Amino acid sequence: MGELIDLRERIADRTRARVGAPPAFFFDLGCPMSYLTAEQVDRIFDVVDWIPTAAALMRDGSQPRYSIQELEHAERRAAELRLPLAWPERFPAAVPSALRATTYAADVGAGDRFALAASRLAFSGGFDLEDPEMLAEAAAAAAIPLDETLRAAGDRERNLQLRATAQGLCRRGMTTLPVIRLGTRWFQGEHAASAAAEMVRIKSLYGAPVG
Repeated sequence: MGELIDLRERIADRTRARVGAPPAFFFDLGCPMSYLTAEQVDRIFDVVDWIPTAAALMRDGSQPRYSIQELEHAERRAAELRLPLAWPERFPAAVPSALRATTYAADVGAGDRFALAASRLAFSGGFDLEDPEMLAEAAAAAAIPLDETLRAAGDRERNLQLRATAQGLCRRGMTTLPVIRLGTRWFQGEHAASAAAEMVRIKSLYGAPVG
């Protein structure tokens, strides 16, 4: 039985890229730096795999705690990027239902639209993503079926993918979100998007494949 569970987790681990895979963006909808990076990723890259995971699962299940200095830093970073930043009603808090819904959106090719809409509701509007009405708003923005979105939000089987992906990131030395995978290279933290974009630019100057 243990081998079966391990096989399921290996299959569910979205950090394992196929040959020729596009860049991948790993994020948590409850993470302010993921929100700020999501806005950059949307502007910088044409094709990206948007892959939800849970920051808490990279910390043995413990929820992130933010100091006043860290909150102020996030606000300064938002100002640098000229992005709005509001704190959700329950921040900091996990958003498992929203993350499960995002795995469904990604399955049907709308992961980027759903994640952007949800992130903006949370960190631009200050709304609670565990509220089904907010998930309905994000589903409408992503043009995906509401019933299926809410069903996925309550489907705890989808936690397997979130957990396996978080564990895969940890095995690759990642300690925080957001994370961007570009070929065989990994970037993490608030400057992940700009660092990955710079690598793409340099590679393109020399006509070399990214990786």
